Amino acid sequence: MNHPLASQRDGIASSLQESIGKREHATWLAWLAGQQTFWVSVAAVLAFVAMSVASDVFATQQNLFNVTRNFAFVAIIAIGMTAVIITGGIDLSVGAVLVLSGMVIGMTMHAGTSIWVAVPLALGTALAVGAINGVMIAYVRVPPFVVTLGMLSIARSLAMVLSDNRMVYAFGPDQARLLTLGGGFTNLPLPFGDAIRVPNPVVLLFAMTIIIGFALRWTRWGRYLYAVGGNERAANVTGVPVKLMKVSVYMFCSLCAGIAGILEVGWLGTITTSLGQGMELSVIAAAVIGGANLMGGVGTAFGAVVGAALIEVIRNSLILLGISTFWQGCFVGSFIIIAVLFDRLRTRGSED
Repeated sequence: MNHPLASQRDGIASSLQESIGKREHATWLAWLAGQQTFWVSVAAVLAFVAMSVASDVFATQQNLFNVTRNFAFVAIIAIGMTAVIITGGIDLSVGAVLVLSGMVIGMTMHAGTSIWVAVPLALGTALAVGAINGVMIAYVRVPPFVVTLGMLSIARSLAMVLSDNRMVYAFGPDQARLLTLGGGFTNLPLPFGDAIRVPNPVVLLFAMTIIIGFALRWTRWGRYLYAVGGNERAANVTGVPVKLMKVSVYMFCSLCAGIAGILEVGWLGTITTSLGQGMELSVIAAAVIGGANLMGGVGTAFGAVVGAALIEVIRNSLILLGISTFWQGCFVGSFIIIAVLFDRLRTRGSED
């Protein structure tokens, strides 16, 4: 006769497998049609085609260069935010971490420090903020909303203290390298026609999407994230180090914000304490629109990138069509609501 505890563990293990993502579909077309990321991708493509017809400027190489570069910063952080949302958490401090890491690299290079030292210092600062967030959430059990909201204020305040609230635009002997890192581009040769310029942040975003997409799908770290978000109790019983996973994912999210901060300083050629203000809303929107479920257990790196791309296409379209950018919030908010409704309908359909 089976021991009751063994039966309970078998049941929890079965629930854990479902939370990781083991689902059956009638056909691959049915699976594809049920993916929010697919429909967001379709919406982004349709918006791209519509704007190419409606505006002579939209599809030009220079405008596309600006669009891809601009959305790359949000997309890089959205990848980290998606990982946090997969575990059922949220991080409101990413915009402040961006400016803090940017201020660290800006001030240290302004003092004459080499970029090879300044970059690790900036990324280390971001990781430290993420570690504090993760420890407070995982071990002290303070709600993520409260911890990261408080860290938003702390990190931005530290950036002000570090710079004395001054604008910094001189980055020492390695300034050219920093500007190339964030504002440079790579020539991509094409079989037909001239080579196209790909912004360096987009190159890094492409690499991160592949690496993190692989990590989420094929590594133990990724499987554990989905397990924690799908059923934290089941994950804990089956041996998943839930607390360590939460610390690691908040550190990863802050690291993404730190990377974006360094790149954005290199692109702008200056750093002010207003950098990244309100960016957390765009990042969360990109993650949710791209298919991440705020209840946890669902999300992909590619979805975060697609969500960020759709938001930037909307923003750029409003500018080119002469529509006030004040409407951007309405469009983005509508997409968030539609994305959540789509997920609810899909979930009800699978339950029925």
